[in-house]
Amino acid sequence: QLGQFGESGQPGWAAGTFLQGSILDVAWIATDQLVMMIGLVLLTMAIIQYLPLLTTTIPSSLAAIIVVSLTVLGLNIDTKVVGDVASIAGGLPEFSLPDVPFNFATLAIIFPYAVVLAAIGLIESLLTLRLIDEITETRGNGNRECLGQGLANTATGMFGGMGGCAMIGQSMINVNAGGRGRLSGITAALSLLAFILFASSLIEQIPIAALVGVMFIVVIGTFEWSSFRIIRRIPRQDAFVLITVSAVTVFTDLAVAVIVGVIISALVFAWNHAKEVRVEKRENRFGSHYYTVHGPLFFGSTASFSEHFTPRADNKDVVIDFADSRVCDHSGIEAIDSLAMRYKRNNRTLHLIHLSPECKKLLKKAGDMVELNVVEDPKYFVAVESAKWDELQAAEV
Repeated sequence: QLGQFGESGQPGWAAGTFLQGSILDVAWIATDQLVMMIGLVLLTMAIIQYLPLLTTTIPSSLAAIIVVSLTVLGLNIDTKVVGDVASIAGGLPEFSLPDVPFNFATLAIIFPYAVVLAAIGLIESLLTLRLIDEITETRGNGNRECLGQGLANTATGMFGGMGGCAMIGQSMINVNAGGRGRLSGITAALSLLAFILFASSLIEQIPIAALVGVMFIVVIGTFEWSSFRIIRRIPRQDAFVLITVSAVTVFTDLAVAVIVGVIISALVFAWNHAKEVRVEKRENRFGSHYYTVHGPLFFGSTASFSEHFTPRADNKDVVIDFADSRVCDHSGIEAIDSLAMRYKRNNRTLHLIHLSPECKKLLKKAGDMVELNVVEDPKYFVAVESAKWDELQAAEV
């Protein structure tokens, strides 16, 4: 919303810096207009905040927009209105398929943008659904919403329109005005259509400041202010993810922010679980060195896993028990194979117990060292490349 306080098409104050092009890079309007616009924004916010204390007959957001619009018209205040930004007048669309060549070159251009826009739309719709569910204490169907959104956007494209999604701001305004069912959303859509067709000149007289004030109230009500209170009490990595995703959202877009957050969270998860692998060593009554592995064995923990074993110093017979562990990916399989070769080079007999049958199939060098126990062995699958799995299946046939 900061862009509404600036001159469109003009270079902002951050031109030439790393902030250029961000939402903070605004070419501010003249001081007197800026002060007046801020005053109208504050008036809008005050009406929305305090009118419900007097009456709930009319939605406070609608009342604020009407009061501020009449104030601007009555006092002839020079401020930016909707019509200064763009005209919203229009008519009913006609059916028309996009006039583009249907070939691979066209698909190569369109597909990346389609994926990004679809990701942004679905993410924001699901975030909105979750937020509204929490506020209204209901439970929506995410799959149904995503399917409906996809069908609607497909139909919109056939009429020359742009795709859309559920919006947190508009949904919050709807809920705060008392809307709870789908009828409220349908009414809002039909009302917007009516305004575009029959009352565009009236809508274009609404001050931008009134709309900005409404959105500021939505932001204040939506933001989790408790995050500031708990940020020192939550793990540092969680706080880092929270701050990073918030910053990336501001400077880029929601899709990039979510991807960055997922990558950071995955790396943090791998780092934390890499330190959870423990190996206990003892000598059993048969004179064998008996290792018990605890924790998941995956790409992040293989180095720590290998460091616990000393083939040269171990007895001739060695047992490694995986009852309290789980091999999660192909890196874990490779680590076991590598360990088996180390013991083989040192003329040690290695026994691997409590591995799943799938692990035995995937182990190339240590497969013969796995001792199967149908009753006690766990049953799980290892995440491997599909090509490797196809090779194994073909070998069995």
